[in-house]
Amino acid sequence: MTAGSGRIPAEALVSLRRRLDAMPARDPARKALLASTAALYGVSRATLYRSLRQQLRPRALRRADRGQPRKVPLAELERYCEIIAAMKLRTTNKKDRHLSTARALELLEQHGVETPDGLVQPPLGLLRRTTVDRYLRQWATAMCG
Repeated sequence: MTAGSGRIPAEALVSLRRRLDAMPARDPARKALLASTAALYGVSRATLYRSLRQQLRPRALRRADRGQPRKVPLAELERYCEIIAAMKLRTTNKKDRHLSTARALELLEQHGVETPDGLVQPPLGLLRRTTVDRYLRQWATAMCG
């Protein structure tokens, strides 16, 4: 890490905290230590204090929006997944082989599918196979389990 880059390495924060904890609360050397560390890394004292505060704060294990699609509203994604699931079911043969998710998605994006509500055709690149597979798997466990 170069000096003046604006980010303070974790090791430096740990070392700074250890040195600050060894000093009394009102010691003038604390202010000098913070000022010199802030100058060394090219940040303000407020940024340094904020970094020290955030170092001890626990962080969530997962994102707050876990399980929610980010690119497409959930209702719209459910509709597309429902159509893809129907396409896969309709193409199942006696050996239990069916259309792959990737191919069903490709057909849906390139040609669209006629439904009672009209032609459904998502924009190219909106849906990804992994996303569709994940939601299909979630619904399968929700329905069966």
